[in-house]
Amino acid sequence: MCQEFEIEIENDIIPRIAFGFAGGIGNTGAVCGAVAGAVMAIGLKTEKGDTLDEALRNLAFAQEFRRRFEAEMETINCRELTGADLSTEEGREQFMSSDIPLTVCFPAVGVAYRLVVDLLKETS
Repeated sequence: MCQEFEIEIENDIIPRIAFGFAGGIGNTGAVCGAVAGAVMAIGLKTEKGDTLDEALRNLAFAQEFRRRFEAEMETINCRELTGADLSTEEGREQFMSSDIPLTVCFPAVGVAYRLVVDLLKETS
């Protein structure tokens, strides 16, 4: 997304910040990390806004992203997307020995990326 919109980030802090999103926020099965990362990307592009109206308009981008992601993937929750309970060792082993990362997680990242880019291009 940074390349698409010519946003320059030349340090490793964002990947470090985003790492905790894995497994639906620390393997809890909550919000998919791709969704959380996409919302961060929206924030990079739209910023907060100087007025309440601008802030609400910019928050609407995140709302619309969520709506589109849910429409396509049916949920934003990791556990529902993967069917795995990553908070348990058994669930993590099941997940890692399956094709779920390839058939669910990688596609979810692709969907999130595409939706964010499309949404931001529509509003540019």
